[in-house]
Amino acid sequence: MASGFRIHETMSRKLQSFEPVQKAAKGKKPIIRLYTCGPTVYNFAHIGNLRAYLWEDLLRRYLKFKGFDVLQVMNLTDVEDKTIRDSRKAGLPLKEFTDNYIKAFFEDLDRLNIERAEVYPRATDHIPEIIALIEVLLKKGIAYKTDDGCVWFSIAKFPDYGALAHIDLTQLQAGASGRVLKDEYDKEQAADFALWKGWDENDGDVVWDSPFGKGRPGWHIECSAMSMKHLTDAFKGGKFDAGKFETIDIHTGGVDNMFPHHEDEIAQSEAVTGKRFVKYWMHTEHLLVDNKKMAKSAGNFYTLRDLIAKGHDPRTFRYLIQSVSYHQKLNFTFEALGAAKEALKAIDDFILNLGTAKSPSDCKELPALLAKLESEFTAAMDDDLNTSPAFASIHMFMRDINRVHPKISKKDAEKIIALFKKLDSVLGVMRFEQEQAPEDLTILAKQRDEARRKKDWKESDRLRDLITKAGWVVEDLPEGPRLKKV
Repeated sequence: MASGFRIHETMSRKLQSFEPVQKAAKGKKPIIRLYTCGPTVYNFAHIGNLRAYLWEDLLRRYLKFKGFDVLQVMNLTDVEDKTIRDSRKAGLPLKEFTDNYIKAFFEDLDRLNIERAEVYPRATDHIPEIIALIEVLLKKGIAYKTDDGCVWFSIAKFPDYGALAHIDLTQLQAGASGRVLKDEYDKEQAADFALWKGWDENDGDVVWDSPFGKGRPGWHIECSAMSMKHLTDAFKGGKFDAGKFETIDIHTGGVDNMFPHHEDEIAQSEAVTGKRFVKYWMHTEHLLVDNKKMAKSAGNFYTLRDLIAKGHDPRTFRYLIQSVSYHQKLNFTFEALGAAKEALKAIDDFILNLGTAKSPSDCKELPALLAKLESEFTAAMDDDLNTSPAFASIHMFMRDINRVHPKISKKDAEKIIALFKKLDSVLGVMRFEQEQAPEDLTILAKQRDEARRKKDWKESDRLRDLITKAGWVVEDLPEGPRLKKV
């Protein structure tokens, strides 16, 4: 199926036409197997994390818009260095500690209108699969054990190591420190990495039995096990079978995941199966705050909860994030968030005002304008999810419709709403149902209208101010006052 959808693939650093790995069964849509790196659940997700999740949601939604079915897996990393460290600081068992942040993560997803993935696997639920993969690597001689109970992946045994991050392996090996136990490290520190970490006292009661000794998995092997388990048949029947593994369509994450995490995933997965792990790699750029890296010490570290506490609508944050290409570093400022609020308000007002359309005949210009909008929107999104011109096409359409608004009939308005709902199945930012004002505010609006008729401007202004303080504005229309949520 030729989709017309092109994406920037990280491994090749080129724009590629997207084609699914598997052919569709007769009479069914092709299924796209999508693995999206999820949160490490040791704290609330910050707005930089949320940029990645919002972009991945946009990708998921656009694949569906293009006629594909999507099987999305997003992992929940509930055991690694930071979750163990912070759960011990909090004096809580690992599961109780991580459960709190998993709950908060899903609350953030719902507030941002992010569609739920089909599967959210936890790393701690996949220890048998992790052990099975490590055993294969040991048998192949690509992994090795050390006296401290750790199992390591030998990057020298995988000649393609460094292909994703474009690292020269010979230079990397010359400067390597031998082995690196930490889950996260820099390219300059790259060396053999831990698949299994032998237990030490800093792990507390976070420990599992294995054929290699007591310990816990390294971060990178967790994602290989979870993606193979839920996106392929490699573990069907409870045992690992490399012959049943089939290349995954898309794997995504932030640019900070590219190395070492995704590089290590590729190495261990392809060493295990002998097959290409992922067809398309996609990564989103960093989010800056006031042109600086986000850090608590700099006072520019925000979670979604922080934005809400400052009076900002999560829908506005979603609009802001999606208004810029995922390939560009996005500089978050509250001024930019304010501009996004105004842009979204223009869309809200446009949709609301369609309810006043009452021309007795249909607008002859509308079919061409609708076709133009859908064509321009799709062309922009087909170009590697280029959201900036996609949003611009919507605002240009609204300008054109506002110009001919007296010619719009109720039937025309319904057609516009239908197309906007179709486009919003991708964007997820529009509001089609106006919130009903409380009865006491409705009474105040009627009293204000009566005061205006009597030309009692002082009373009219007083009532308007009461409505405004409640978070609503009153609009004076020919058919009477209309209350609208700010």
